[in-house]
Amino acid sequence: MIYKDSSVQFDVNSQIKRIISVNIQYSTQDIGTAKITFKLTKDGEPLPISNATHGKLFMRMADGSEFYVNTEVGDAFEGVLFYVLTDDQIKHAGTVTAELYVSYDNGQSLSVHKFSFEIDKALVDANIAPLAEYYIEDFEDLKADINKTTDEINQTLNEIKAKFDEFENIETKAGAQAKADAAEANAKAYTDLHAAKTDNPHKVTKSQVGLANVDNVKQAAKTDFDTHVADNVRHITADERTKWNGSQLFKITNDVGGVLVSIGDTDDFYTKIIQSGRRFGTFYSTGKATNAASTNSTRGVFHMTSTDSNGQPSYGYVIAIDWQNNMFTNYLDPNLGWQGWRRVLTSSDLSPTWNSVTLINGAKQDSVYPLKFSVSNNVLWLRGSFGTLPAIGTSVAKFTNKPTQTVDFVVPTIGSYGTARFALTTDGDLRYDGMLANDGASVSRVSFNIGIPLW
Repeated sequence: MIYKDSSVQFDVNSQIKRIISVNIQYSTQDIGTAKITFKLTKDGEPLPISNATHGKLFMRMADGSEFYVNTEVGDAFEGVLFYVLTDDQIKHAGTVTAELYVSYDNGQSLSVHKFSFEIDKALVDANIAPLAEYYIEDFEDLKADINKTTDEINQTLNEIKAKFDEFENIETKAGAQAKADAAEANAKAYTDLHAAKTDNPHKVTKSQVGLANVDNVKQAAKTDFDTHVADNVRHITADERTKWNGSQLFKITNDVGGVLVSIGDTDDFYTKIIQSGRRFGTFYSTGKATNAASTNSTRGVFHMTSTDSNGQPSYGYVIAIDWQNNMFTNYLDPNLGWQGWRRVLTSSDLSPTWNSVTLINGAKQDSVYPLKFSVSNNVLWLRGSFGTLPAIGTSVAKFTNKPTQTVDFVVPTIGSYGTARFALTTDGDLRYDGMLANDGASVSRVSFNIGIPLW
């Protein structure tokens, strides 16, 4: 056959390729003779073409028509493909933009090159204007295009059907109003019936409405609340609150008004006070506690005013009063420690009075010079005499003022020259321990005029 054959050569590579004009021009009268031959190379050698290789040519005509066609093999060993434009394709005069592709059965494909050529309109075809066409030679592409068109047609049919359904549901204005009136009447009747029910038809519980923790009791009236708010006996003023908030925050007694610190027989007085920390407080101590103020039990106050680096009180004082109304003081200094107890002298100590001694165990007071006692500056003074001495080792009197150790002493005898021996024990007993006289039978009484230290 005779062809107007035009040959182009393309190299398959990844270099930048722009659309090139291959200087090919056909005429709309080149019917069945317009042939394009492609010579393909790769790496300087002809591109092998096998049965698994397929060449495809895409052409976009000047009027917008598009054709996607298969090429034919001219020489498989030399990498030659060709395509002859059909009678319909050659009628689309103008510039044709085209691109050649090569695909393989294993799924690979590649673009060879974009190019353009011309189709000149012959004079005889000057008054013929071809319709835009779309031609797809690949079956899968054709199938996809048909499916797309079918879907579009089905969608259009569904839309038309929906419109007809809407038309069937259209009713008159009067009919719609009648239905609306009936619905309103039914709703009102149902609502009125439901509103009249008082039997909790929905079984709503207290928990569901947040009343589970509310007691079902009568609430006070607003006047009662107003009266309560105005009651200044139950409420405090702002000044009272300020005074309250600014008051002393440390307790000085226990919660029931007793002492804050209790010191027992086996405790150390100083340690218990130190352990209470920096504060003002009250205490009770037995007379047997180590470092106690008195051999009698005492009550009093203490005030520790500062602490050292270990948080222990370093300055402070203690005032203790025993059950005989004797007052003692002690002071804590960080350098000197506890200063020791000092008894506070009273007017009784400075201006003592004489008190009669109650004799026991058969001892009898002298009617002229009865035995009396007085305590001054922690000294027990005895003055006077008594007769009828008891057996040796017998107590003749008992004093509440007790020495810290037993004190032995002698007093003169009256009636015969001599002395009688006595002892004041730590229990306060005045004990008779014997007599030494020229004539014991002549002794009528013993005479006291002596001071006994109690410290």
